[in-house]
Amino acid sequence: MGGHQSFPRVTLPKERVAIVTGANTGIGYETAKWIAMMGATVILACRSEDRAREAMVRMNTDFKLEKERKTIGVVDYPELSLEFMKLDCASLESVMDFVEEFKLSGRQLHVLVCNAGIGLHKQEYTGDGYELMFQVNYLSHFLLAAHLLPILKTSGEDCRIVLVSSEAHRFCEFNLDTIQGNQFNEETFGRLTFYGNSKAFQIMQMFSMNRRLKASNVTVTSLHPGMVETELPRNFQDMKTFICFTSVTKCIGKLKSPYEGAETSINAAVNPELKGIHKIRNLYGHTR
Repeated sequence: MGGHQSFPRVTLPKERVAIVTGANTGIGYETAKWIAMMGATVILACRSEDRAREAMVRMNTDFKLEKERKTIGVVDYPELSLEFMKLDCASLESVMDFVEEFKLSGRQLHVLVCNAGIGLHKQEYTGDGYELMFQVNYLSHFLLAAHLLPILKTSGEDCRIVLVSSEAHRFCEFNLDTIQGNQFNEETFGRLTFYGNSKAFQIMQMFSMNRRLKASNVTVTSLHPGMVETELPRNFQDMKTFICFTSVTKCIGKLKSPYEGAETSINAAVNPELKGIHKIRNLYGHTR
C-alpha cells in the first residue's frame, strides 16, 4: 500500500447494489467486503453456498474490527448488507438461472464485478463444450454482463461493470481456428496461452462494450490486479516453473496480499472520479 490511501473511502447507500463473482476468497473476498463496509449491499455470486456464507461471517468479523479501529470510510451499521446467490461460471445454465433469479427480484443493479476465474488449468472442457478457462474467465461473465445490462441501464446515473483481467493477456495467441484448443492434447495444450487468451478476451469485451455504451450511464473498466497470493496456484501445482516463480516472488516481497490485489477492483467500483467516463479504460493499477 506504500502509505497511500489505496482507494477513496466513500460512503455508499445501502440501496446501491453490487454483485461480485467469486467473492468467497482472495481478491473477490476483499472486494466484496470493502464495498459492503462502505455501505452498499453486496451479492456474493459463488458456486458454494457453504463457502460463501462462511465468507460472510468472516467479513462481518473483519468489519467489527475495522469499526473498533475507527477505520476511515467504514459505515456504522450493526452488520454488513451481504447476500448469497448461486453462480457456477462453468455452467451456462447456472449463469442464466442467476440472471433470471436476479431479474425476478425486481431490484436495481449498480456495480457488476466480474472477478471469478481460474488460471493455468489443465486442458478440460465444460458440460457446455467450451474450454474451461475460456468459459469461466470470459464467456460466462460476458453472458452475465449482457443479460444484466438492461437492468444496469435503468438503475441510475452511475453504473459500472468491472472486469478483472490480467497482465497474462500478453501471452495470448488470437486464432479463431484454435480458440477452444480441441486440436491439442494434454501435452501440447498451452496452459499459459489459453489463460492469456481468456484474459485478452475480457479486455476485448471492455473495448467492445465501451464503444456501444459511450452515450449511456454504464461504464466498463478492465484491470490487472498484480501478482497476488490467492488460491490460483492450486490449478498448476504440477507446473514447477510457475510454482518456483510464485515462491521467489513471495520471498522478495513482490507478491501482493489479497487486499492489495483488490485495491484496483475496489477503486474501479467506487471511485467518484470514474463516474461517467466514456473513454476506453484498462486499469493497470489506479496509482499509475
